[in-house]
Amino acid sequence: MDNLLEIQNGIAISRASVPQVPSDVFFKSLSEFVKNEGYIVQFFAYQEERSYRLLAVVRNTRLFVIGTEVGKTFRSLTGAVSEKFHLFEREIAEQFGLKPDGHPWLKMVRYHKNYTGEKDVFGNHYQDDIPGNYPYFTVEGESIHEVAVGPVHAGIIEPGHFRFQCAGEEVLHLEIQLGYQHRGIEKMLPDLPQKRLPIIGESIAGDTSIGHNLCLCQALEALADIPVDRGASIIRTIALELERIANHIGDLGALSGDVAFNPPAAYFGRIRGDFLNLLQVLCGNRFGKSLVRPGGVTQVIGEEQLRIIREKLTEITPEIEHVCDLLFTAHTVQARFEHTGTVTEAMAKDLGLVGFAGRACGIAYDARISFPTECYAELPGNSNHVTNGDVNSRATVRREEVMHSLKLIGLLLDKYEVFMDSLIAVQMRDHDLKPDAFVVTINEGWRGEISHCLLTDGKGKLQRYKIKDPSFHNWTGLAMSLRNQEISDFPLCNKSYNLSYCGFDL
Repeated sequence: MDNLLEIQNGIAISRASVPQVPSDVFFKSLSEFVKNEGYIVQFFAYQEERSYRLLAVVRNTRLFVIGTEVGKTFRSLTGAVSEKFHLFEREIAEQFGLKPDGHPWLKMVRYHKNYTGEKDVFGNHYQDDIPGNYPYFTVEGESIHEVAVGPVHAGIIEPGHFRFQCAGEEVLHLEIQLGYQHRGIEKMLPDLPQKRLPIIGESIAGDTSIGHNLCLCQALEALADIPVDRGASIIRTIALELERIANHIGDLGALSGDVAFNPPAAYFGRIRGDFLNLLQVLCGNRFGKSLVRPGGVTQVIGEEQLRIIREKLTEITPEIEHVCDLLFTAHTVQARFEHTGTVTEAMAKDLGLVGFAGRACGIAYDARISFPTECYAELPGNSNHVTNGDVNSRATVRREEVMHSLKLIGLLLDKYEVFMDSLIAVQMRDHDLKPDAFVVTINEGWRGEISHCLLTDGKGKLQRYKIKDPSFHNWTGLAMSLRNQEISDFPLCNKSYNLSYCGFDL
């Protein structure tokens, strides 16, 4: 790790201090790091005058950064080193027309012309910006048939295409294609007025408004040396945990419905609404929008809000325990959950799965513990007891996280009372950002590790804004979950992850 610079989550540094090494040293350094239980947080390209540079942020128990300058091609780390680089390198190829030489499966990610306006690197695979207009992987054989689902689905759902190669009911291969609603968020953010940035941050993935906007605001706070009041940090942490509970509860209900066990599906659906309503108590919006802004929060929790939240948690905690018992003790449910959609720990490590999907496979990583922000350094961590990598494990980890988050919110409410009278709400305004600076922020959203990475130019203007939703790591995990499963198990496997289309289609 001699060539890697250790950095801190949410602490801005000078861009000049980021190691810029020759491309062969860059390749070797990342190879050795990843082969020794290292994981990728960020790996992206940016343009520096007339040259192109790659920047990688990697982690084990600590956080590191390294960069290099490349030409129109660079040596692929995917085929030679690790699957963890797979989507990152495809994204680099699409965004900047830089070809990862030796990449085993180079295809588009979001189907847009590269940022430079130059010729793309995909050859005949790139036609008229139409997602899916390329030769899909096929399995040969007389008994093989193909099933295509989407991108338009039967419910109120975002677009995504799933193509199954099957022998009878058995799925031999699932290819997932996204990119149908590419919004150009990363390219747009550096050109927006500062006051609009949190509004966009809250819209990166609607079910993760708090998680993504927290990363954005923490990055701006680091680049502008903006302090955050202790009481505001407590409110932010409470909001992130409420968002976690609401989504886990909703998905447990959806899993109940997928196995036709309707009573818990109904109960969980109603309980999810209760937690969305608690976010509304915090800020007036059921998804937490408008709450987090650089420097703190826009709404102060008063005595009435404290009372409403405490009373609701006291009322609803035993209800959640009872409904979870109803779901997880039903033999018919266990028969569907157990040994369905299994991803081994070794496979999960190869793919770099994050969040509850990774923890369900035995990867203990939780950014709240490893790289804590806000109040997490003083809060107890969670532990998981079912880590077999199947639907049952992913559902059980969610259940454990819900109960853990309920305890955390109780602790946070007690802490908040000390700061309640002194907390001042903030309003969004422009701040001067440090010139030639770099910062990366990491938070444990409900799906897993969210990360935002910002680079400023010599005038303090945003030069590059990079976003990574946990779904970027985990969509390949869903594809692997369907290997050798029945095609009828897909809805159950899919909902056990519940990955984000819009968080991926940036």
